[in-house]
Amino acid sequence: MSPFWTALIASGAILTIILATDLGTRRLTTWRILRSVLAVVVVVAFFVRSLPLDGNDPLLQLAGIGLGLICGLIGGTLLPAHREESGHIFTVGGVGYALLWTLLSAARVVFAYGSEHWFGPDIVRFSINYQLSGQDVYANTFVFMAVAMVLARTGVLMAKRRRLVREAG
Repeated sequence: MSPFWTALIASGAILTIILATDLGTRRLTTWRILRSVLAVVVVVAFFVRSLPLDGNDPLLQLAGIGLGLICGLIGGTLLPAHREESGHIFTVGGVGYALLWTLLSAARVVFAYGSEHWFGPDIVRFSINYQLSGQDVYANTFVFMAVAMVLARTGVLMAKRRRLVREAG
């Protein structure tokens, strides 16, 4: 599968799940947290077919993970949490949160599309110059970025839930 289709399907699936579970005022439950983690496990199982480790492949894939972690932490801060009198914890996902996830998902897809249709020769030159092995390393980088973003956001939600439970106890 090409990097474009990988980015489109993986980003679209993760974006749909994240927005469906986080937009608006939503109760923060263990199942809500696990649903996102399960989604990324399925995405990795379906889209990561190999793990290129030649040349600078690991560095590019790690850069994707690092960027995903940073963006996920930012996304987590855009999802405020509060505890209601009932004792239940809720988050409120607004426009800023939705924009962050949508823009980053779109950016991955546009870059993947552009690498196939607009600046393919430039990507080939870049890959040769920086010793990158090809399509799989780019596809993995996009998938790993999305996965790291979800996991970082999940970590932020878990930390917020722990803090609110501790403050009430």
